[in-house]
Amino acid sequence: MPSRFTLVAMNVMHRALIGVSSGHAGWTVAGMPALKLTTTGRRSGRPRVTMLTSPYQIGDALVVVASRGGDDHHPAWFLNIAADGDVRVVRDGHPAVPMRARVLSDAERAELWPTVTARYPGYATYQGRTDRVIPLVLLEPVGVATDRR
Repeated sequence: MPSRFTLVAMNVMHRALIGVSSGHAGWTVAGMPALKLTTTGRRSGRPRVTMLTSPYQIGDALVVVASRGGDDHHPAWFLNIAADGDVRVVRDGHPAVPMRARVLSDAERAELWPTVTARYPGYATYQGRTDRVIPLVLLEPVGVATDRR
C-alpha cells in the first residue's frame, strides 16, 4: 500500500502538472477522467483538495472510488464527505462546480463494481488488499437529479 507521504506527493505532482501545463495536461489518468475534488475538512473546517479519477460517469455525475490504494483505512477525502457532502469539482480546467457527494448503497455498489473494475482493473487489486469494502461515491451537480436507467 502506498504510504501517506506517497499519496500526498502524487497529489502534489498531479496538481503541479496541471499548473505547469496551464491546464492542458493531467486531466486524464489511466484512460479515466481526472478531477480536482475540494471537500471541507471534518476537523479543521478548511478546504481540502485532492486529485481523483472517475472510472464511470452518469451524465454530468461522476463516480469516484475511495480506494486509497487498498489501504485498510478510508481516505481523508471520504471521511470529509461523510461529514459534509457539499463539495466542489474541477474538470478539464473549467471553473469549479458545486456538487453533492453521496456514498452509493450496497446494492448500487454491487451493480457498478464490475463496470468500475472492468474499466480499471487496479481497483479489484486494491479491494483484494483490504478487508474493508471500498466505497463508491457519486458526485452529482447541485440541483441535478441523476437517473441511472
